[in-house]
Amino acid sequence: MNALIFAAGLGTRLKPLTDTMPKALVPVNGKPLVQILIERLKCIGVTEVVINVHHFAQQIIDYVEDNDSFGINIHFSDETSMLLETGGGLKKASRLFSNDEPILVHNVDILSNADLQALYAQPATTLLVSARHTQRYLLFSHTNRLVGWVNIATGQVKSPFPEIKALDCEGHPDLLPLNRENLTVSLDSLPSTHFPQPSTLHLYAFSGIQVFHPSLLPLMDAWEGKFSIIDFYLSICNQVAIYALPDARLHLLDVGKLDTIAKAEAFVENENW
Repeated sequence: MNALIFAAGLGTRLKPLTDTMPKALVPVNGKPLVQILIERLKCIGVTEVVINVHHFAQQIIDYVEDNDSFGINIHFSDETSMLLETGGGLKKASRLFSNDEPILVHNVDILSNADLQALYAQPATTLLVSARHTQRYLLFSHTNRLVGWVNIATGQVKSPFPEIKALDCEGHPDLLPLNRENLTVSLDSLPSTHFPQPSTLHLYAFSGIQVFHPSLLPLMDAWEGKFSIIDFYLSICNQVAIYALPDARLHLLDVGKLDTIAKAEAFVENENW
């Protein structure tokens, strides 16, 4: 099993801790975030890991190497010259894996109770999602296939499907045919649509955890430098099926601010990590 850990971020919301260390080395119950994640990945059978690095990159490399790579093969994707974002980071890191197996992609600052083995077993590129309330959602069809993105605060819609792009209400979010109780959008309000029935779209929040199938890499050839993996998916989801794996029981914690560290410590203790 392969895994990519996104650890290149600046961690600005964790200042002043990240003035002297990378976010990946911020300790939770005495263990750096990157070690917590590596050990969890190792427990589910991951044997090869790539970590992208930028901010205080050498500190991460030294820590991993000082711990004998925790008994698995770990490589580093160097982004010290330029942050490549999620899409560019994945494209560059993919070259470091020794095989063409799927890649479990996981943000270093995300803690969750997700069944990562079930996610990895999905036969296509799949995003772990939940129905939590936020402002920006991915849009999925009744078969859980990715079809677009929406910002419910602004009404902006992104999609390669004309029927869904027609929902765009940027600047007028109240015009978006959104059911806020069950997080769905209806295409029935459009004058006409050829979108496969039923015409109800589900809104899910992305967790920062996904499984990427390398069969999509040739479609990245035209994408250079830094770019978002979500923007890439939205550009090709009318050509290639990209799916959601909704998890109603998902407990997710983004260790992105100082006041979340205590919550993270309790989370780790409760999960017996």
